[in-house]
Amino acid sequence: MPTANCKLPTEMKRFAQLFYDLDQTNSTNAKIQLLKEYFDEASDADKLWTLALFTGRRLKRTINSNLLWEWAGECANIPAWLLEESYSQVGDFSETVSLIVPQKKSAEDVSLADWMNRFIVIKDASEEEKKQFITEAWFQLDQQEKFVFNKLMSAAFRVGVSKSNLIKALALHTSLPETFLAHRLMGNWDPLKISFHDLISFNAETEDISKPYPFCLAYALEGEVMELGDPHDWQAEWKWDGIRAQMILRKGNFFIWSRGEELVTDKFPELHLIGKTLPEGTVLDGEILPYKEGKPLGFQILQTRIGRKNLSPKILKDAPVAFIAYDLIEFGGEDWREKKLEDRREKLEQVVAASNLKELFIVSPKVEFQSWEELTEKRKLSRENISEGLMLKRKISEYRVGRKKGDWWKWKIDPYTIDAVLVYAQTGSGIRSGLFTDYTFAVWSQTPGADAERKLVPFAKAYSGLTNEEIRDVDRFVKQNTLERFGPVRTVKPELVFEIAFEGIGFSSRHKSGVAVRFPRIHRWRLDKKAEEADTLETLKTLIV
Repeated sequence: MPTANCKLPTEMKRFAQLFYDLDQTNSTNAKIQLLKEYFDEASDADKLWTLALFTGRRLKRTINSNLLWEWAGECANIPAWLLEESYSQVGDFSETVSLIVPQKKSAEDVSLADWMNRFIVIKDASEEEKKQFITEAWFQLDQQEKFVFNKLMSAAFRVGVSKSNLIKALALHTSLPETFLAHRLMGNWDPLKISFHDLISFNAETEDISKPYPFCLAYALEGEVMELGDPHDWQAEWKWDGIRAQMILRKGNFFIWSRGEELVTDKFPELHLIGKTLPEGTVLDGEILPYKEGKPLGFQILQTRIGRKNLSPKILKDAPVAFIAYDLIEFGGEDWREKKLEDRREKLEQVVAASNLKELFIVSPKVEFQSWEELTEKRKLSRENISEGLMLKRKISEYRVGRKKGDWWKWKIDPYTIDAVLVYAQTGSGIRSGLFTDYTFAVWSQTPGADAERKLVPFAKAYSGLTNEEIRDVDRFVKQNTLERFGPVRTVKPELVFEIAFEGIGFSSRHKSGVAVRFPRIHRWRLDKKAEEADTLETLKTLIV
């Protein structure tokens, strides 16, 4: 149990400085260099925890948020209403505490790893011990350290670094290949059960048999499709909208991993039948799709079972799924990633055919074409096929790590768009903290002149798509036109119109609007339109196929 004189440190200061420096730059090369320099200086234990934190392996919240609010007010010696008002202005609890609680003591040199272990120990402490531990830490830290400390403690830690850049920096530090390190960081490793050395080293005897491979990803097609050269060198498939996943059968054990590195085997019990038909030592890449009567359903069907702890027979019946296989990346325990796509595809078709699970296990069908002109016409049928467009893959391509240009392209159809009114705004975090950058948009319930009362109905949230200058202009408008305040959220005067783009849409009983949209973002600011000219809910619903 940590005692009251446990203090946070210069070791932690180094980590806090890294977090701050990464947040202050948009340069990819600068971020890689910052990470590389940190890895060069940090201990192995701290490097391990940094990798864990930067790849999403956060600790669960162990302290009630209401207690943290109470203790923060006491430490800052301010009443609850003033703390609430401070939070409303800042929009982030961790940052608010870092600003209002003063540093009163100096900190000892304790490592990031030791600090993370203390968070784990404090989980089982009494409320009084937790209070002493947290408040003493607040008094020992400067503003920057306190902010990072709060993020770690509250399980709200986020950092603007892609996994690929993290791997690039680690490769520079270790002189190991990026492809090898990418594979090492996949799977369900635990910083409490593995050392840094073991994490980045291969040991066949202790290797996790569930470990997936890094996914091969595609870039959006640039330029005209005919610029890709001879169409006979390419394979086309529909681009499905589901959950990208890998199926693994090793040593008689079956696993399903999502692209987000979540082990989802138990969430799709019907797919376990596939594991019973796979040859030993097989790893497949594909898409989990809602699927029924020989065709895919909309993604909104899949959403009805995502996040459910218990899958009732009714849910399994109403939202059936299938695994659409894209690629074979391990067979007979051998890594097939360096083989040609056309060879992997041939073996994949044999594996799927042998399973004889026709409604459950399907090879992603090729879209046959003889010319780019013919494929361009077929692409127009994407929405009729419940797809987002086409995938183009060079037939001789390897299965590569991450997103590489040249061999795999996604050729998506144009997104849906709708004109909507800004109705709510919330401040962002990191370099956007203090600016209103997270927006809620609404459409009209009725057309102009309708008999029923015409009101705005919120239907989507978005926070990307504006330039920095536009963000500042919207922020200024929000601050000058706030109608109501709900914590960090502002209700704003409904005047600004934006064109909102999104990839998919479906009916939803979970949303007040009755619809749910997929990947909404701001396409452009419609300065030429007034709020009353925005689209209606009926127009939005007509987009549903």
